[in-house]
Amino acid sequence: MKIDTQPREDHQVTLTVEVEAQRMEGAKHRAARKISERTKIPGFRPGKVPYDVVLRFVGQERIDNEAVDMLLEEVYPEALEQAKVDPSGPGSLEKVESIDPPKFILTVPLMPTVDLGAYRSVRLPYEWKEPGEDKVEEAIEELRRMYSKTESVERPIQAGDFVLIDLKGIKKKSTEEQETIIDRPGYPVFIRTEAKADEWPYPGFSGELVGLNAGENKTLAHAFEQDHKDESLRGETIQFEINIKLVRGAILPELNDEFAKMAGPFENLSALREAVRANLAVQSKTEYDDAYFVELTDKIIAGAAIKYPPQVIDHEVEHVLEDLKARLAEQGLDMEAYLKSREMDREKFISEEARPAAVHRLERALIMDEVTRNEKIEVNEETLNAAFQQTWGEFRSSDEFRRTMRGKTNPPKRLVDAVAMESANRALTQQTLTRLKEIATGQVSEETSAEQPEKVARKKSGTSVKSGAKTKKSVSKTTLNKASTKKPAAAPRQVKKTTKSGKS
Repeated sequence: MKIDTQPREDHQVTLTVEVEAQRMEGAKHRAARKISERTKIPGFRPGKVPYDVVLRFVGQERIDNEAVDMLLEEVYPEALEQAKVDPSGPGSLEKVESIDPPKFILTVPLMPTVDLGAYRSVRLPYEWKEPGEDKVEEAIEELRRMYSKTESVERPIQAGDFVLIDLKGIKKKSTEEQETIIDRPGYPVFIRTEAKADEWPYPGFSGELVGLNAGENKTLAHAFEQDHKDESLRGETIQFEINIKLVRGAILPELNDEFAKMAGPFENLSALREAVRANLAVQSKTEYDDAYFVELTDKIIAGAAIKYPPQVIDHEVEHVLEDLKARLAEQGLDMEAYLKSREMDREKFISEEARPAAVHRLERALIMDEVTRNEKIEVNEETLNAAFQQTWGEFRSSDEFRRTMRGKTNPPKRLVDAVAMESANRALTQQTLTRLKEIATGQVSEETSAEQPEKVARKKSGTSVKSGAKTKKSVSKTTLNKASTKKPAAAPRQVKKTTKSGKS
């Protein structure tokens, strides 16, 4: 077998494969026998028809097409092996250049490659600080408001009040046409002292109501960011029509040990404060880490050389669309309605939003995988067990777990294996992130051998998960890992037929 390999600029290779004539001849006879098994030929039993008879009955073209398919199934894996090509997906038969001798033109997508460049020289200070006492006091005041009692008041709205409103959000589609995309009659609003990131419909909304009285109306407009978490509002300017239905002032509970016992399993106010302080620290650190590692990996991407074929990014685009459909379904929407609200068709949405998001996700995942391999990150048995217990505990409280366990006493093995895989990936990702932070903050020098970090993570246990394991990515608590992607775990040995001579 003769093979000519021509690299392409899109991280694929073109293989010109010329096969010995006798192999094609043998494939023709096998093809004729296979055809005779499926085709009723008068005077002969299925599969017992002489080659010449089959040829006269079905014609040369059909036998050739069947023979090409059969021969390709044999030849393609051999060609990959001989050419030392590592594919990321099925190859494509572009052309059957000749039948005698057989000569095929194939396109093969290559596995993604990553050159990290000087990633050990990237620096990014880690400057997270625990929330101060003022944040603790704010959180406790928020708790007091949650446990407060209310009474109707006849005065203008002020901070700390609870208000009942009718709310409509209107989007103008043209000078004469408009669409109501938010309709919330009887919507309760707490009037905050300052804007909060999680305030709906946008931070600072409740402050717009201060000074109004029950029975009054107000109209205001708000322009939403392009990256707003609600896809239906991204980049839109919405006109809000507000009617104040009811104003209730809050009567806060006394800040004492009795309140602490009311708010949770706390013996006294001091224990409540410590719990609030700890919770704030975890939340603050998680948010900081999300932003920190996104910025850090983006810096590494800027200095790296990442190559992948178009099929890989097309596959990732499908994952982006699937994730979007799932989020829309949670909001009671479908893709068609969402695209209509955005005044976009599928093609425009994919080119302007889905594909850039897919590229970002893919490149971050590839960078993470390569850093894990380059730093030789491993996860020891103790860490694996702890990660599994945490992941299993989270999963046991999910609706998916309850649906899966309906009518069952013990969880299915596939479920346990899936959770084990997820927890292993979480642990591996976390150790890789820790290593990146050590590098970026100068704890590991640029000249230090990449083999050294292993000794930090290893315990005496002999069980570990190593980098480069053929596992699918999972979703963790960090923004970075939420953006992870699936990668081909093994080299596919199939070829798709895209030519007239190799119809599929």
